[in-house]
Amino acid sequence: MRYTRTGYPEEGELVLCTVTSVQYNSVFCRLDEYGKTGMIHISEVSPGRIRNIRDYVVEGKKIVCTVLRIDEEQGHIDLSLRRVSDNLRRQKNALIKQELKAEKIIENLAAELKEDPDKLYEVIAKPILEAYEYVHMAFQEHVDGEFDLRKLNIPKKILSALITRVEEKIKPRSVTISGRLTIETYAPDGIEDVKTALTQGLNDNTKIHYLGSGAYKIDVTAEDYKAAEALLDKSVAAITASIKQRGGEATFKRC
Repeated sequence: MRYTRTGYPEEGELVLCTVTSVQYNSVFCRLDEYGKTGMIHISEVSPGRIRNIRDYVVEGKKIVCTVLRIDEEQGHIDLSLRRVSDNLRRQKNALIKQELKAEKIIENLAAELKEDPDKLYEVIAKPILEAYEYVHMAFQEHVDGEFDLRKLNIPKKILSALITRVEEKIKPRSVTISGRLTIETYAPDGIEDVKTALTQGLNDNTKIHYLGSGAYKIDVTAEDYKAAEALLDKSVAAITASIKQRGGEATFKRC
């Protein structure tokens, strides 16, 4: 990974580490993003009694830790593995995965332009990292329409080719909005009427879940909030119109 950060991490920060040495009662790691060494005491490897520390970590293993304490004067960084939940670990790994994808885009661009990949990364990443924590965040915001890469101080030839590759390789983020629809009907064929009405509101971007007592949750996914709102309104209108034609009523509330 080419991405690096200067200085020291903050206490409580999640860091990606590579295990470099496993001792009897401690583990030494390289903080991949900072290029510094940290230490995990055996009590911070896993909850409970540990008979063999190598059952949990071995040299070369990638792990996500949280920073407990920092002593910049001594150059000490105390880490914890056991305090990182599965959810937080997945989030950190997802961030790193996206950053590696951004680096791959730059690497392929370097091959296309016959440039040195390390030098090209520096040209592209330097202006981005002045405003963003990670390179991939700027790429993502560009395809989402929230940021224009053309604003960066990057040579035009490189920038044009970069934008083409970013727009080819990164998809816009989707958003999901929800609402609660309550349907009432006392018609003899009420169950079938409700099924028919709900069918009118379904499409590839819409899911409907039964909550009980005549209530349904509608989830709509789209590229942005404006498109999602339009799809949700259309779905609710179609269901409401259908059930009213059959003598029922429907009320809707956003979640």
